[in-house]
Amino acid sequence: MTADLDAEHRDTVEQIFRRPSSANVEWRRVRSLLEAVGTVTDEPNGKLEVTVGGEMEVLERPHGKDVDVQMLVDLRRMLARAGLSP
Repeated sequence: MTADLDAEHRDTVEQIFRRPSSANVEWRRVRSLLEAVGTVTDEPNGKLEVTVGGEMEVLERPHGKDVDVQMLVDLRRMLARAGLSP
């Protein structure tokens, strides 16, 4: 994991990679992490285009405050390929 992440971002990375998956990973913390480590662009359709370390994903904002398991899988893949894992 990159040393320049603050404590909240490091905690969010650990939550994303935790097994079994936690159902309590807040979207606002995920978005804050993504903005800290990559480029986040709001699309007109409400989705986010996220680029981290050459990996690009289009993410849909969750309906509740927490991300779902599929988004955790996508985030793990993207962050691991960018070299960000606990």
